[in-house]
Amino acid sequence: MSYALQTHELRKTFNNVAAVDSINLEIGRGSITALLGGNGAGKSTTMAMLLGLLQPTSGGITLLGRDLLKERASIAAQVNFSSPYVDLPNRLTVRQNLNVYGHLYGVPHLQNRIMELAEQLQIIPLLNRKYGTLSAGQRTRASLAKSLLNKPQLLLLDEPTASLDPDTADWVRTLLMDYRKASGATVFMASHNMYEVERMCDDVIVMKAGSIVDRGSPQKLLETYSRENLEEVFLDIARNRTA
Repeated sequence: MSYALQTHELRKTFNNVAAVDSINLEIGRGSITALLGGNGAGKSTTMAMLLGLLQPTSGGITLLGRDLLKERASIAAQVNFSSPYVDLPNRLTVRQNLNVYGHLYGVPHLQNRIMELAEQLQIIPLLNRKYGTLSAGQRTRASLAKSLLNKPQLLLLDEPTASLDPDTADWVRTLLMDYRKASGATVFMASHNMYEVERMCDDVIVMKAGSIVDRGSPQKLLETYSRENLEEVFLDIARNRTA
């Protein structure tokens, strides 16, 4: 099987405390996989290492078949990310932000790509507004546009529909699933929205206290824990109830 993302004994410690404790991930190409866990589980630290924002204490990361720690520059053009907790420059307009990032990623026919995404994400009226003046939901959509600019083959998402109303969130989920289907891209996302995970994901990885404690398709996890939805599964794991 071909993997878009792999980690080997990935570990990160802070003051001798393991935030991520020697985890091994294998994410198949073309899949949508969710990373679940409560506060302090290690999701954000894992994502930061996958993005190259944090140096692992030990272990390795392979993205799209290449070693992230050695070939980060060559990987960058095929990877992107979005997080409502990482702002774009507030003083730039949405259009200016997309132009800057588009040039960084070397996006061909950049103005056409910006308008294509602005139409898809319904942000044309926002293009000439400063990012810092946008509402939380508008920022989420602008950040998603940035994440899709270079048509990434690996898309890392942190709470992709945070701050969106239910209708817009549903529409964004459909857009992301359509993007995966059309491009064959791999999507790896952290989310607290269990409905979102059930609807979108082929595979679910559950972390607790820095370790992976379970994994499977949404349906498999529901059957394993004899539950009707993933929220109940999440609570079982968080509260130490066994399958």
